[in-house]
Amino acid sequence: MVTINSKGEVESHPRELLSFEDILLQPRYSDIRSRKEISIGNGLAPLPIISSPMDTVTEFEMAVTLGKLGGIGVIHRYNSIEEQASIVGRLEMEPDVWVPAAAVGITGDYLERAQELATRGLNLLCIDVAHGHHILVKEALHNIKKALSGHKIHIMAGNVATLEAFNDLADWGADSIRVGIGGGSICSTRVQTGHGMPTLQSVIDCARSDRDALLIADGGIKNSGDMVKALAAGADAVMVGSLLAGTDESPGEIVETATGKHKAYRGMASKDAQIDWRGKVSSAEGISTMIPYKGTVENIIEDLAKGIRSGFSYSGARNLIEFQAMAKFVKQTSAGQIESSTHILRR
Repeated sequence: MVTINSKGEVESHPRELLSFEDILLQPRYSDIRSRKEISIGNGLAPLPIISSPMDTVTEFEMAVTLGKLGGIGVIHRYNSIEEQASIVGRLEMEPDVWVPAAAVGITGDYLERAQELATRGLNLLCIDVAHGHHILVKEALHNIKKALSGHKIHIMAGNVATLEAFNDLADWGADSIRVGIGGGSICSTRVQTGHGMPTLQSVIDCARSDRDALLIADGGIKNSGDMVKALAAGADAVMVGSLLAGTDESPGEIVETATGKHKAYRGMASKDAQIDWRGKVSSAEGISTMIPYKGTVENIIEDLAKGIRSGFSYSGARNLIEFQAMAKFVKQTSAGQIESSTHILRR
């Protein structure tokens, strides 16, 4: 089947894209006797979980707790340079924090912010924008790498959704790249702009790259099973927001409501966040909401890590390289999706 595009050109019918619910991993023979034999780390950290640089997810408490568990917490950029740099400095003095990390933008004071963060002991700098395949990201990568040439800092950039974009950011100097556009639980980019791709498909496509940059799956990840699928598809780590929001360690106060305890969670492109951050709203591509209070994030991280190790075990893999080589995807129908859930209440 063919279609005619807006220029009157004939093109193939849009291809079918896969999301996390569309696929499963086929169980394989395993000789793993204990989950303790399994390493789920990557080139960045022992735990392939990174917390999103959002003001309702990652400040000092989240970063220090996640860092001591082997993951990475990226301090958000919606604050003053001194506030953000001070948090990074505190993390650098903390024992056992794996990678002090923080985010910057691509306009305004981003270069000054990056330089100040570097002086406070930053190990990972995240260039944090919604649409990473952009000339301003290219320029920011060039400027930051030049300004921080005397510092050994890993630079993460994104977000992107295509192989072309992934390769470009890698060629522009990114050491790791966030892959996923419009899949976050509080993101409305696809509704507002009509643009985006299922995160899993973007990971599958970008994993075909021959560049050395690490791949960070970001958006639409709801549980450890989705994390396992993303890693199998080629991700080196996953970035999550909603899974870690609403915890003791996420910023914000616990609010008592008629339905129990809650905490705020909002997209950084939501109207509320934009007004608090810069006093005006451009394009609102996110929402603000309240989510149930979850207790300590340590319990959540431990459960997610156990799920990932179990996922590796079902494929008979002891590490990420083995897992990606051995993992085999199968596609499931809508009936299969129902069967894959805890479906007792559907009877």
